Amino acid sequence: MNSFTLNNVKSITAPLDSNIDLLQVGAGGMLWVDKDLTLAGFGEAVRFTVDRTNGRAGGAAAQKSFSRISHINETEEPSAGPTAFVTFPFDSKADGELIVPRILLRQRSDGRTWLTITGDGFLSIEKAIEEIHSFPALEENSPPTRAEVESIIPPDQWRDEIVTKAIEHILAGDLEKVVLARELMVTMDRDIDIPKIIESLISTEPNAMIFSIDNFVGASPELLVSRAGDVVQAHPLAGTTARLSDKEADQSSIARLLDSTKDHSEHRITIEWLLNELLPFCSYVDADPEPNIVSLPNVHHLGTRVHGQLSHPAASVLELVAALHPTPAVAGKPQNAAIALISEIERAERGKYAGPVGWVDSDGNGVFAVGIRSAQIKKTEARLFAGVGIVADSDPQLELVETHLKFQTMLSAILSLVE
Repeated sequence: MNSFTLNNVKSITAPLDSNIDLLQVGAGGMLWVDKDLTLAGFGEAVRFTVDRTNGRAGGAAAQKSFSRISHINETEEPSAGPTAFVTFPFDSKADGELIVPRILLRQRSDGRTWLTITGDGFLSIEKAIEEIHSFPALEENSPPTRAEVESIIPPDQWRDEIVTKAIEHILAGDLEKVVLARELMVTMDRDIDIPKIIESLISTEPNAMIFSIDNFVGASPELLVSRAGDVVQAHPLAGTTARLSDKEADQSSIARLLDSTKDHSEHRITIEWLLNELLPFCSYVDADPEPNIVSLPNVHHLGTRVHGQLSHPAASVLELVAALHPTPAVAGKPQNAAIALISEIERAERGKYAGPVGWVDSDGNGVFAVGIRSAQIKKTEARLFAGVGIVADSDPQLELVETHLKFQTMLSAILSLVE
């Protein structure tokens, strides 16, 4: 959308006491759920592209345009302005999309709820509430009776040809690390029911960031970056082991991860890179001295929390996203060499997989996850990816097993639809 069009767009935010199910609203529109906040959007007031060819400047320009929306805030919450859902492709030169919903519900973990409506005409909180209450119940579609799961590249071929070739490049000194992804296509005999997938993810992935934006659906465990005022945070994950049902065996699995030179080296690459990239934006930035275990239903990861204070004027979260994507955890090191190798040998178009996904408000605050454990859904089809970090001492068979584990988050939720 051209920026001049935004001159006619207005928004208003007010407290909401009505008993409204945010998940019901978001499941039929756009949704973000994390431990602190639920955002549910319906309809579309504004959609425009975020130019990424100019890096940080593109994010700054998008933030400036978004901030031009005039706003009336009838709450005591200082950051209660217009809020947009945002997705970016993995390709850092491809445009992102910023979507401002016509109706937005925002709920904090303490239950406080606000309603924001945005449009180019008369705005009425009362009419918006009436409209929300009149939303028809989500249709109960006939469940699929059949699902086909296809590996776009056969698993053994991916292991023996693609992973092995990547290791050869690393041993030759071309690069230090590359992240390779496998692709699955799930095809059903009925349209895939996104609201039911969201319901499943919320019940099985309580610690993840759940999102559904433009049919891109997922439960990411990895915080790319968040910005609240001048506070910046990140929580990169790199290094993985299986989570096992037997408690003793699972503890041994965790111990192996904590003792793994290969996984700690892979993790350290990401942390050092991220601190270096954040430093120009910050008056202070630091990370936990040692990684911790992040436990998910199917895997354990090494994770390190990064925190800092932004210099003034504070960069918007869109600028931070432009600087931080792609991290070595989804691309590799050196970045350019890793991306070139991915393009050469991966034989897949990642789309939004492993790209930034999240939300931003008109003040530049926001939260972005790495778009992993995700699926791009189109009618009866779902495209899934699972990525692994390849370094010099990677074992191709173990890397293949790791992709199987990572696929389970979305694959289980999708296949649970079949009756």
